[in-house]
Amino acid sequence: MEERQVDVAIIGSGSAGLYAMSRVRPSGKSVVLINGGELGTTCARVGCMPSKAVIQVAEDFHRRGVFKRFGLEGHESLSLDLSEAMEYVQDLRDMFVERVISNSTDKMPEGMFVEGYTRFVEPNVLEMEDGQRIRAGKVIIATGSRPIIPAAWQPFRDRIITTDEFFELETVPDSVAVVGLGVIGLELGQSLKRLGCEAVGVDMREAVGGLTDPEVIKTTIDILGKEMPMWLGQAAEISEGSNGKLRVSAGNNSVEVDRVFASLGRQPNVEKLGLENIGAPIGEHGVPVYNPNTMQVGDLPVFLAGDVTGERPLLHEAGDEGRIAGQNAVSDKVAAYKRKTPLNITFCDPNIVQVGHSYASLDLDKSAVGEVQMAPVGRALIMAKNRGLIRVYADKASGLMLGAEMVCIKAENLGHLLAWSIQQGLTVGQLLQMPFYHPVIEEALQAALYDLYSKVEAKNPGPIVEVLPL
Repeated sequence: MEERQVDVAIIGSGSAGLYAMSRVRPSGKSVVLINGGELGTTCARVGCMPSKAVIQVAEDFHRRGVFKRFGLEGHESLSLDLSEAMEYVQDLRDMFVERVISNSTDKMPEGMFVEGYTRFVEPNVLEMEDGQRIRAGKVIIATGSRPIIPAAWQPFRDRIITTDEFFELETVPDSVAVVGLGVIGLELGQSLKRLGCEAVGVDMREAVGGLTDPEVIKTTIDILGKEMPMWLGQAAEISEGSNGKLRVSAGNNSVEVDRVFASLGRQPNVEKLGLENIGAPIGEHGVPVYNPNTMQVGDLPVFLAGDVTGERPLLHEAGDEGRIAGQNAVSDKVAAYKRKTPLNITFCDPNIVQVGHSYASLDLDKSAVGEVQMAPVGRALIMAKNRGLIRVYADKASGLMLGAEMVCIKAENLGHLLAWSIQQGLTVGQLLQMPFYHPVIEEALQAALYDLYSKVEAKNPGPIVEVLPL
């Protein structure tokens, strides 16, 4: 049997695999990148990038609703060509995918990139579909994930949309039930509604967007529920409806729709890898138990990276995990790396953001909570986007910033400011010594921080950063 030997084998050419490759290739080690699925990364094909294109189209069209208030006339005659809009999204999607491919696999030397599926025969031996074997000193598993569709829904699969199908649509359905109100469900559900689709959201949880702060949850549901009705706290059931439609029921609620958009999360692509042959304990979702600071599986020459872990399905996390796995795969000694401050953004309108410690993870006896309502914030009021709530958390004794949950305009930007501050170990008082311009949305964060500052014990000597000698 033909056998090829390399120092490192990377399975999967998505974001994590490509970031791992970026650490392996400069080392001079021999490497092979194996990919059995579509090229171009989940982010570029069916995730981060095309979804933001849809969101932008939907938000711009929805914005016409405030034109009359601004004295802008003619908004009643504005219309949307859905087929052209979806073609625009697909053109952007194709460009993003082509950029990834042309800058990665297309530039690899012959033999470095191998197309096809593979499986483990031993912890460091892989077998391709054609029988070729690859013996590697280290193996990095970066096979990504795919949307979850319950087995009971399979008879209706032709009328169920996931992100794998959404960006291939030539137009949007007349009606849809969005099942699962996490990041994807809220982003694309709201966009579908704004594009003219009759949409209802369903989630078995009482919260949306992954939020844990009860006040932010309440505010978010109140805001977004005005656009898209939400049925919360009951699992969705699907049955055959009339005239080819699907009946979606949850508790006492029921509706017939053209399509169901399933956004129930994603499952790791591991079942065909032959992981039973590596001799490692298997944890949740069939994923080998690994160290999130080294990405190593036990003490084996095997590493995980990206969505396949089932833990942090975000591009920047996949990038970090790929780098960690890649660096450890080419190093004589495995090193543990500190992970970055958690940052989660839902690009609905208004944005939902979680940064650092969630509310649910706080010890409320030792923590302080500050907040500000967005209604009176000047810049937000001028923009006609003064909806939402910011809640910030700190250690009560030291004033050390711990985290935040919020729903507001430009939360994607505020979340970054807080993530950077938390990672640097700053206190509430130190943040308030930073410059805040006027009028900006950041003033809302400043107000929340002042409220938080009044509840912590550690105080600054004054509002000025440093007193200079006269």
